[in-house]
Formats: sequence, structure tokens, C-alpha cells
Amino acid sequence: GLSVGLCVLVAGLGLLGIGLWKKRSNRRKEETEFIFDLAMDDEFEKGIGPKKFSYAELARATNNFSEEEKLGEGGFGGVYRGFLRELNSYVAVKRVSRGSKQGLKEYASEVKIISRLRHKNLVQLIGWCHEKRELLLVYEFMPNGSLDFHLFKGRSLLTWAVRYKIVQGLASSLLYLHEEWEQCVVHRDIKSSNIMLDSNFNAKLGDFGLARLVDHEKGLQTTVLAGTMGYMAPECLITGKASKESDVYSFGIVALEIACGRKPIDPKVQETQRVMLEWVWDLYGMGKLLEAADPKLCGEFDEQEMERLMIVGLSCAHPDYNLRPSIRQAIQVLNFESPLPILPSKLPVPTYLAPPVNLPISLSYGTTASESSHVQSSSYSYSTDSSKANSSQSASLLHTR
Repeated sequence: GLSVGLCVLVAGLGLLGIGLWKKRSNRRKEETEFIFDLAMDDEFEKGIGPKKFSYAELARATNNFSEEEKLGEGGFGGVYRGFLRELNSYVAVKRVSRGSKQGLKEYASEVKIISRLRHKNLVQLIGWCHEKRELLLVYEFMPNGSLDFHLFKGRSLLTWAVRYKIVQGLASSLLYLHEEWEQCVVHRDIKSSNIMLDSNFNAKLGDFGLARLVDHEKGLQTTVLAGTMGYMAPECLITGKASKESDVYSFGIVALEIACGRKPIDPKVQETQRVMLEWVWDLYGMGKLLEAADPKLCGEFDEQEMERLMIVGLSCAHPDYNLRPSIRQAIQVLNFESPLPILPSKLPVPTYLAPPVNLPISLSYGTTASESSHVQSSSYSYSTDSSKANSSQSASLLHTR
């Protein structure tokens, strides 16, 4: 009888302990949410932040987040079209998934950074909602969806004039982020599915969930890799550091996508063409660069502009970050204000020095959706999920030979 009583007492104390722990944990979460909401409310009252919406407003606007209004699915949750009567306009509402471990962190980063940025080539954050344990971001609606949808899914054929305007708009947004705003913003996830197109096919860069603020004099150092394979600079994979130069690399890959009309990695084509950067660089070395032009254009493009775009893409995606141009220099070449850079006839092979170390990696894959990467490219794929893995390849120095 005594032993049974002791068991009951121990079990009771255990349940009481769990109950108190959960209560304390919930209180901590509520305090964090309250502090976050208070900070955002304060910014809004000063007229510098986005508007705070109620959950009821956004549920009503999106027809209770119905499947019919769903624009796409990113790693951190779905994006829905909504109509706000108060604004008399359509909006895109990103609903951060409750199951996303990094959702709150990315959500907070996005709200705090993008709400302070103002540029015609950046997606405008209109408002936010943090209620009922729901995290929601409200953006201006982009009726023409994302760039990748047009380039790869045959939604419509983008003419050459439109393509050149898109790449110039993207470059302009990066110049603003890297050099023209009060702090340098490193985006860390530039790719065609994060470039949105408005009703006039003007490019607007979105998805600031992975973005980081950096002082202009200092470089960014991070111990967690984040980004999308195929668009990520080689030094990021091995040193765990993102920078303006790694953003420029991603820009170079997107520039080549726009010119060639294909993805950075395509397992369906012949082996020599699978990696777009290697294939285009080989053609450059043979003096046959224009053979890489998107065949869907049927030769209807300005040859000088095509050549400039491809060579700018190659130079920006140089394996050695010290030899990449700044985004300002790339713009000057695109605008015919500077001569074409002269590149090696063969793609330099990066070699890495230093003993290997373990780095936590947060990657998403632009080509396939795997168990470790829940990315579905869509017209409103603002976010990419993050999965953890370990890398034993790392280095402090990057060289090319």
C-alpha cells in the first residue's frame, strides 16, 4: 500500500512539474510575442512601419485562406491572394507555417528589415499580423507572379526587351541594398522564384526572411549557411560567410537564367550542359557565346545586349569572390557605360585551403524538393524552408587556378 501511495505521489508531482513548466514556457512565449508586437506597434505609430492587421481582417480578405486563393507554397508556409476593402486593392498574404522551426526568426527578420526599405524594385510590405499564434505578412500583390514561372513553366514568353528591363531592375534593387541604404543589406537568397513581376513586368525583389543588416565597413560573418543550391557562391558552402560578393554571385546566376532560359542545374540535358555556368563559360572560351541564348526567343534579341548580359553573368559568378565586380560595376557594363570585362577562356576551378571544420548548414534546393528541403517553386514562393545538415568541407581561403 505504501509503495502504491509513493508511486501516486511521484506521478502527481511529475504531472504538476510538467504543468508548471508548460505554463512558464507559454508565459515566456507570450512575453516574447508581446515585446515583438509592442516594438512593431511603436514603429507603426511613428509612421515608419507597416500596418498591423487583425487575423479576422486577413481571414476575411483571403476567404478564410481558401485553396482557391492560394498563390503558392514556400518552405515557411502558403501565400494567398486577398482583397482588402479598406485599401480597395488585392494583396498577397504569406502565412508562416506553425511547423516551421525558424518561422518566427525569419518572420521577425523580414518585418524588421523590409518594412524600413523603400525602392521601386523591392516588394513592398504593407502590413503584418501576429495573433492566435499565427504569423502573417501582407505584401503588395504582384499580378504577373514570379520570374521563374515565366522562364521555365511556359506561362508566357518574355520578350528580350522585357528580360533586359528585369535584369536592370534587379541590379538596381541590389545597388540600393548594398550601397545606397543607411546600412548594407545582404539578401542571401537571390533567385528567380524570389523576383516578382508587377502588372508592367517590372522586377521586384522579395523574400527578406534570410536577409541580414551589415555595417558598410564590415563584412558579414555567419556560422549558419542559408540559401539555395545552384545560386549559392562556392565560398559560402565552405566558409559559412555571406557577403555582398555572394549576393553578386547569385545575381550572376539569375542573369544567365534570363539570357539562357534555363535553370542553374538541369539533370535532363546532356552531361556537358547540366551545370549552366560551366556550359556558358565553355561557349565563351570557344567564341560561341550566343549559342547559349534561350532558343524560345527564336533569335529575336539584341546581340550586343545578349553578349553583355551573359558576360556580366559570368563575371559576377566568378568562383573567386575577389574577382567579381560590384553590383555598381555590373550595372555600368549593362548600361554600355563600361567596356566588357575580359574573362579567362576556361572557368577557374576553386581550390580550398585550411583544415575542415563542421558548419551547421541551412539550405534549400532550387531544382528538386527533397525530404530535407520543402521548397515548391511557385508564383509567390517568397520563402524557402531551412534544413539542417553538417558539412565537413570548409576553408578560410578561396583560391582559383
